[in-house]
Amino acid sequence: MSHRSDPTRLYSVKLIRHRLVAYLLDWAAFAFSGLLAFELRFDGALPAKYLHPMGVCLCIWIVAKSAAFIGGKLDRGNWRYTSTYDAVQIVLANSAGSILGGLVIFLLFGPRGIPRSVYALDWMLSCLLTLGGRLLVRVLITDHRLQRRTEGDQARTLIYGAGSAGLALLREFRQNEALRCNVVGFIDDDPSKRHLILQGKPVFGTGEDLAALARKHAIKKVLIAVPSATGQEMVKILKSALDTGVEFKMVPGLGNLLDGAELGKQIRDVAVEDLLGRRPVHLDQDGILERIQGKVVMVTGAGGSIGSEICRQIARFDPVALVGFDEAESPLFQIDRELQKTFPHLVFHPEIGNILQPETLRRVMHRYQPSILYHAAAYKHVPMMERHVFAAVENNIFGTWRVAQAAIKHGVDDFVMISTDKAVRPTSMMGATKRAAELVIRALQKGGGTRFVAVRFGNVLGSNGSVVPIFKEQIAAGGPVTVTHPEMCRYFMTIPEAAQLVLQAFSIGKGGEVFVLDMGEPVKIVDLARNLILLSGLQPDRDIRIQFTGLRPGEKLFEELNLQDERLAATSHAQIKTYISPIDLDAKQIKRHLSELEQICDEQDIGRLLLLLKELIPDYNPGSELLRAALSFEPSHPEPVRYKIPAGQAESVLSANLAPAPRAN
Repeated sequence: MSHRSDPTRLYSVKLIRHRLVAYLLDWAAFAFSGLLAFELRFDGALPAKYLHPMGVCLCIWIVAKSAAFIGGKLDRGNWRYTSTYDAVQIVLANSAGSILGGLVIFLLFGPRGIPRSVYALDWMLSCLLTLGGRLLVRVLITDHRLQRRTEGDQARTLIYGAGSAGLALLREFRQNEALRCNVVGFIDDDPSKRHLILQGKPVFGTGEDLAALARKHAIKKVLIAVPSATGQEMVKILKSALDTGVEFKMVPGLGNLLDGAELGKQIRDVAVEDLLGRRPVHLDQDGILERIQGKVVMVTGAGGSIGSEICRQIARFDPVALVGFDEAESPLFQIDRELQKTFPHLVFHPEIGNILQPETLRRVMHRYQPSILYHAAAYKHVPMMERHVFAAVENNIFGTWRVAQAAIKHGVDDFVMISTDKAVRPTSMMGATKRAAELVIRALQKGGGTRFVAVRFGNVLGSNGSVVPIFKEQIAAGGPVTVTHPEMCRYFMTIPEAAQLVLQAFSIGKGGEVFVLDMGEPVKIVDLARNLILLSGLQPDRDIRIQFTGLRPGEKLFEELNLQDERLAATSHAQIKTYISPIDLDAKQIKRHLSELEQICDEQDIGRLLLLLKELIPDYNPGSELLRAALSFEPSHPEPVRYKIPAGQAESVLSANLAPAPRAN
């Protein structure tokens, strides 16, 4: 490859040329400021005796100020991006250079050699010229780019929010030619900002004026830049934007920008999580890094919504290896591909297996020797587990027990179990089995060795089988959107939030705790449905009908994160609490209950199962369907399901089954 076509060499040459030009301009500014300082001091009639001292002073100031600028790394800046931070640094560097140069000049010429006012004039002029030159370059480049754009092929845009995010977005539009937006002005719900001019753009009014302003100024797009808005405020903004009939997008908060990405590239559609108004999660990155870096980490249920996100979050903290364990082949294949692409240096081992198979667990743990284990494998769908109660018991209780036993045997240091708010005062088999799993790991903690903790949180937006994907499918099909009850409420958080707080809870756990995540305020499911319809650009109850279907087996109207007799205690993280439960069992008691559970599962005895779970979990309130099934239970094996064949088809079906197979030619 020739030097002329080598992009790295071309970039280096261009960088050297730009720096050389910057040095020359700064040297010219230093020299001219010193010369002008002497001329101003003597009103343009510089005495001949000062010509030689002036030349010496100019040389000293150029060297001293250049050294100060290089020490302050101002020679590495790009003048077109000059900011207030750069202005402060320029003033500080000029001050340092002027003081250093002034000391040298004072030592050479003495106290009466150079008039004192020359020092002050030189400093002020040097600040003015070096800063003014940079600002002039920025203004010229910005103005040139604005002139090159034609407003005809740009969408006339309003920025909703005249705060730091909105102003940063306006600067991005002015500097990035690829963003095809003509920002007409701002709107902001703070009435004190009305009629202000910010960076040359007016603040027209509040969100209530949006529809009228859109018509008046022919607005085609609204960019929502209000990262501090609550959920209710975001819904109000969304409704205002929908009423205008224009396109609307969301701008992330400056603290949530993706690493290395420009603000303009992260403009996105408004998502349902924006309407929850949840506070962003702030992690103790150092604490998590200290616990994970250089360790082998294993995640059961790695192909699921939570398990796969835990894998993504763990990958950020430099483990020596990550083992993903799951029975589902396709989801495990997908997370393997994703991690290889996103974290090419991560050593990821996808392992297919079932948590109910001790030999498989032994083989995997013996091979990789994990130090940390996240247990996210579980059955979670409430109505499904009401119909398959023994599968729930086997997977959620016995599965947890076998993974925990394997962890102890193979010297795992930390075991983190993912639990649920449905374990509190459970009314479903899914919640009861997860509560029993919490009791299992708390009992095992008394044996010492492996540290066991559980993390309890509510519904996760967008997880497999959750209401959001279901609602989206129903909206896409034209409705109706089905909601079980108008008063049903749930706690919600995003998948990344849940996974991040799980990692944070693990980093502060000492063993035996059940951590409760701050889920914010509960959300009505019907409100969530209405918001999703709005996000689709449609109107609830007009374009899409909402239909109430009634509570399903095992469901309750309100979920809780802890019982009244459970005392919540603060931790070192504001969004994580731990509870102290009055119910506690030891390993012997747990083993006795598990032995009885195993016998019950073999006999498929629902009545004994409910009695044992009630003994383990006194606040468990089984659903009426399960109670009816327990009352009608017969210990004999159930009859196989028989399907009726219509009378007219019986003869043809029978003859087809008895007909001989055709001979091969």
